[in-house]
Amino acid sequence: MGAESGLSVSEMTLRNELCWRSREEIFAGLLRVWEVMQACVQSGCHGQGVLPGGLNVRRRAAELYRRLEERARSDAGDGLSPLDWIDVFALAVSEENAAGRRVVTAPTNGAAGIIPAVMHYYHRFCAGAADEQKVNEQMVRFLLTAGAIAMLFKEKASLSGAEVGCQGEVGVACSMAAGALTEVLGGTVAQVEQAAEIGMEHNLGLTCDPVGGLVQVPCIERNAMASVAAVNASRLALNSDGRHRVSLDNVIATMRETGADMSHKYKETSRGGLALNVVQC
Repeated sequence: MGAESGLSVSEMTLRNELCWRSREEIFAGLLRVWEVMQACVQSGCHGQGVLPGGLNVRRRAAELYRRLEERARSDAGDGLSPLDWIDVFALAVSEENAAGRRVVTAPTNGAAGIIPAVMHYYHRFCAGAADEQKVNEQMVRFLLTAGAIAMLFKEKASLSGAEVGCQGEVGVACSMAAGALTEVLGGTVAQVEQAAEIGMEHNLGLTCDPVGGLVQVPCIERNAMASVAAVNASRLALNSDGRHRVSLDNVIATMRETGADMSHKYKETSRGGLALNVVQC
């Protein structure tokens, strides 16, 4: 469809949405999503203490955020500082989710830290001196693209950790974020598709084995790892011509088949993997 129309993924998605609501309503709704994501990151970057549930998992985002702010003020950063910021954004949201606070389901609560982390990465490190209106337009494009990618996974496979393992949650979120970041960084439709494919291809077979049945271990760190992977997937795609051996359709079909073959122990039941091998007390 992109090749036939010459439109970007976000523009095709927008035109589809216009069948149901006005452009103003679409933009207002998506900017509201971005607003809630920003509030969630801010809250998570100041959250203290131990997460509920009995695992005694200490919140780390606030301390990391404090260190990064100090480093930024002293100009003592290094070339990999953006990765640290991506980590703190993802940890902040995931810890808010684990604490039972408000997050944006994207595409699930267990994977809710990835889209906001990559959006905040774009806002902080890629938007440059763009004014607020331009940034908001880019954030809308990001969400429209991410939503289009999520719909493909939802229709052709699954977004459920209980059905296909964590590849359906964190894997899909990584794919969504990779493709969407590529779109707002000026990638072609082919490059967006490639980034989304890379984001999922290297999450194939990812199990869902939360310790104690809580979305904490390994889920919180897993959001940070996938956020960084999404940025790398985008960069790989942007540095190519969009031609690649494995298509997004191929990887979605493979994800579905892999999920069907996966033992129920690794599908959110906490009966295998880390959930079985990590002592809870």
